[in-house]
Amino acid sequence: MIKITFVGAGSTIFAKNILGDCMRTPALANAHMALYDINSERLNQSEKMLNKLNQNLGGHATIKSYTDRKEALRGANYVINAIAVGELVPTIMSDFEIPEKYGLYQTVGDTLGMGGLFRGLRTIPVMLDMAREMEEVCPDAWLLNYTNPMAIVTGAMLQATGVKTVGLCHSVQTCAKELLEGLGMAHDNVNWKIAGINHQAWLLEIKRDGLDLYPEIRQKAAARTEPHFDRVRYEYMQRIGYFVTESSSHGSEYVPYYLKRQYPELKDQFMLSTDGYKNWGSSKIEYWNEVSSMIESTGLTHERSHEYASYIMEAIETNQPFEIAGNVLNTGGLISNLPHNACVEVPCMVNANGILPTRFGALPPQCAALNQTNINMQQLTIEAALTGKREHVYHAAMLDPHTSSELSIDDIVALCDEMLEANQDFLSFK
Repeated sequence: MIKITFVGAGSTIFAKNILGDCMRTPALANAHMALYDINSERLNQSEKMLNKLNQNLGGHATIKSYTDRKEALRGANYVINAIAVGELVPTIMSDFEIPEKYGLYQTVGDTLGMGGLFRGLRTIPVMLDMAREMEEVCPDAWLLNYTNPMAIVTGAMLQATGVKTVGLCHSVQTCAKELLEGLGMAHDNVNWKIAGINHQAWLLEIKRDGLDLYPEIRQKAAARTEPHFDRVRYEYMQRIGYFVTESSSHGSEYVPYYLKRQYPELKDQFMLSTDGYKNWGSSKIEYWNEVSSMIESTGLTHERSHEYASYIMEAIETNQPFEIAGNVLNTGGLISNLPHNACVEVPCMVNANGILPTRFGALPPQCAALNQTNINMQQLTIEAALTGKREHVYHAAMLDPHTSSELSIDDIVALCDEMLEANQDFLSFK
């Protein structure tokens, strides 16, 4: 029997998507699904929901919650990681509130910037602990990581552990569809080519029946004058040359151009919100109300989603090849003009041999250069987490594109010190 362990299973709706996909996949439907979360109440809710879903879908899987992570991992073939380290209040809120005292604003704060830096620093030690357990009790398992900051967490696992790890996101498989739908263009029978780094990968080609769609796309994008939420990505396409995978709101905080104190009008021009985190509390209430409704629903069901996890497991188990966009180390120069120890997002073939990254070649130089500004911060964050050296925390913040464009070095150091103090329950730096 295949064993699939879900760490962070208190993310009930995401657990439904991933494990519901498995229940809908014949090669995985009779798996043992092991659930683990440090929040026992949320874990119990997920178990109830998944048991009901499993029953409605034929009852082929076995589902069990674990209070001991090592036991949940023992004998696993696949481990899904979807953890968040730190509660919304005060930990994640401090990722926004402390930088704002220095005039530094973020939109989502989970990938780059001060929010991404400290989320990464909090998460890596927990992941390394889990990796040690995996190396002991399920050394051959694949770790499918969904936790952000994707490149930082996945990169740390691949650099510092022997665990077979791939980072998964869904921005690649939705990128072309979002672009074409926004321009009123059909998205069927489209072939595309994407590579770069997570949340900043580039739509380098997009074709239908061999015809390059970019000329029509650029023409329609230039003519689109009504207010819309993709203006940053359109400007990337105009100035850099290519559409990018991540949303305009999220992508705006990875570069120095948009969230500018001296140009506050840019936030309105590009329709960027930097106070959305203040509503996350009410969003969580709505989320758990939805979970309660699912648990109570007698007709709970699921259709297979576009998340990669079930397709990866199916391809390995059946040896039926499947292509994904995976976050992996740039070993051997998969992207030839990015560093070898960077975590890159490239096409990967999956079959019984596992997840096999493809050699992509070179990115356009301007795309590689912009990626490199993000990679600098990512690699220094990993270095800080692995060495425990406080100076590398400063270095990561000093090299962050947005932070460095807004603050002096003295302010960056003071901001880091204040955030290290706020995170003292999770971090210990020399």
